[in-house]
Amino acid sequence: MKRVDDFRLKFGKQELVPIIIGGMGVDISTAELALEAARLGGIGHLSDAMMEDVSDRRFDTSFVKEKTKQYKYNINNSDKTDIKFDLGRLAEATKNHVGKTMEAKRGDGMIFVNCMEKLTMNNPRETLKVRLASSLDAGIDGITLSAGLHFGSFGLMADHPRFRDAKLGIIVSSVRALQIFLRKNAKLDRLPDYIIVEGPLAGGHLGFGLDWAKYDLHTIITEIALYLKTENLEIPLVAAGGIFTGSDAVSFLENGAAAVQVATRFTVTNECGLPADVKQEYFKATESNIEVNTISPTGYPMRMLTNTPAIGSGIRPGCESYGYLLDGNGGCAYITSYNREVAAHPDEKNIVVMDKTCLCTHMRNFKCWTCGHYTYRLKDTTRQLPDGSYQLLTAEHVFRDYQFSVDHQIALPA
Repeated sequence: MKRVDDFRLKFGKQELVPIIIGGMGVDISTAELALEAARLGGIGHLSDAMMEDVSDRRFDTSFVKEKTKQYKYNINNSDKTDIKFDLGRLAEATKNHVGKTMEAKRGDGMIFVNCMEKLTMNNPRETLKVRLASSLDAGIDGITLSAGLHFGSFGLMADHPRFRDAKLGIIVSSVRALQIFLRKNAKLDRLPDYIIVEGPLAGGHLGFGLDWAKYDLHTIITEIALYLKTENLEIPLVAAGGIFTGSDAVSFLENGAAAVQVATRFTVTNECGLPADVKQEYFKATESNIEVNTISPTGYPMRMLTNTPAIGSGIRPGCESYGYLLDGNGGCAYITSYNREVAAHPDEKNIVVMDKTCLCTHMRNFKCWTCGHYTYRLKDTTRQLPDGSYQLLTAEHVFRDYQFSVDHQIALPA
């Protein structure tokens, strides 16, 4: 019976353990988690979500404080069109986080950054260009383009000296999305180095509608593999979403995938950035505690725990401090919903907004508990302690379990 360790992800002459840890934001996929993946011979991801806030926490910078102070006059104004990010500060924050992580890297693996197109930041093109260029400047091994179609993202990097050196990949959930991406970028003569195919059981934002349950990752992988073969394209495919055991991973590796991307089981590791009490909420979750809803202002459905504090919260929009989801005109679906409820309940002190959430503030405060479909199985991966809580795991333990387990077995910690 084969194990994940019987396979290798190949980039030219370099061979890696075919395990990639997904880029969970905000700073849930921490530098420590990414560094462990690289040390063990796989690939770890940083997330570039809210880099200025991450830099403030890790390196004692004051980017968020300075931005809040600059736009303090606008806090009570529903019009957010004035609020912009200082591109110099954004570049510095990105270089802080990515650069320090790359300096600390050990082992034969790699570290990528997960770059979400939906972080439009009231200046979609220029802020995205700075985020991409700054990560390349800081020496990142690769960039995964996520949360959007990224038709223009390769073009934004085309003049960077590392454009053909760094590994560049995309996340798609259908063969059609891949076809359009390749067609849009054909003139650059630069194919993606890898394609992450994310299925409907993934955590966080989904590349599907509310009919997500009709789709199957194995089927999508097969369709994309057939398309690549027809076009004589050899691009490694990475299966992602709902891969809970090493045997799950092997089932994809035996059928055309070059690697798997996993995340859910790493949310309850010591290296994960979630607070300890939130990790216990993940352990305690039952299948009925997991839902796919539409409260994200991005327009994508999102999978999360039903008891997440973000659901129904009517906090004032935090755009002056954050504002990562402001579109190119300073708009956000949460602002619209918040203003509607304020107008409908002018005397209420505690506003309730059910249809959308202030994703920036809640993700920053770890109050939006996004999760994978199989989060309810996490309790089966560890031991319950005498006080009723669950033992946290190490990233190495989970990584090795994926790498060496057979027969859908899960190794419990010592």
